[in-house]
Amino acid sequence: MSNSIFNRVLATDNGAGALALRIPVGIIFAAHGAQKLFGWFGGYGLDGTGQFFGSVGLNPGYLMALLAGLVEIFGGLALVAGVLVRPAAAALSLAMLIAVFAVHWSKGFFAASGGYEYALALFAASLSLLFSGAGRFSVDRAIAGAR
Repeated sequence: MSNSIFNRVLATDNGAGALALRIPVGIIFAAHGAQKLFGWFGGYGLDGTGQFFGSVGLNPGYLMALLAGLVEIFGGLALVAGVLVRPAAAALSLAMLIAVFAVHWSKGFFAASGGYEYALALFAASLSLLFSGAGRFSVDRAIAGAR
């Protein structure tokens, strides 16, 4: 049974298209996670992000910022590396769904006004990788193929 679950987690389409999605989306997520966790790339770090999360009702704000930052940085790196892409994509999809409704929904559609357009695009990209898997050029494929 455990072997079957492991095989399903690593299962992936054989196409190369996932690579074109994984790399840029993974970089975007990892960079956003670094903003939240470390304040890099113009981010606010854990304290600032935690205060913001608390102000929009995601409490406790510091813990929610830590969780979001960890999901984004490690999930993003997993996408880039092509390792455990389905679980990473599931966590990233959930994070983006929360972002859409908890943070951006009330501001309308367009990202220029703080709307959910960008978070929705990242949700769709993550969901696509959840369905397809990592693709041909990935660690997941190499491990699944070796089994």
